[in-house]
Amino acid sequence: GSPITTEERRLRDKKHLNDITAARLPPLHHAPAKLLSIEESIAIQIQQKEAYEEMQAKLAAQKLAERLNIKMISFEPEGEAAMQYREVRDED
Repeated sequence: GSPITTEERRLRDKKHLNDITAARLPPLHHAPAKLLSIEESIAIQIQQKEAYEEMQAKLAAQKLAERLNIKMISFEPEGEAAMQYREVRDED
């Protein structure tokens, strides 16, 4: 027979696969893997480690506050909360 190009062969194989099964590969949501230099890899690992440790510290502080029954509220001595206790009456 006549030689077919690789593109034609790929299309024929794809059509054959479509006839056999309705299964499809899910769409690619992330960029394909790429090679990184050692320096880039180390920088990313350090950044991820710092973010992880910060998250762990926040979680530990939250658990400790819950265990000690500490409630954190905002305190504004010059704000609206202080004005609630003062009534200014202008009596002529």
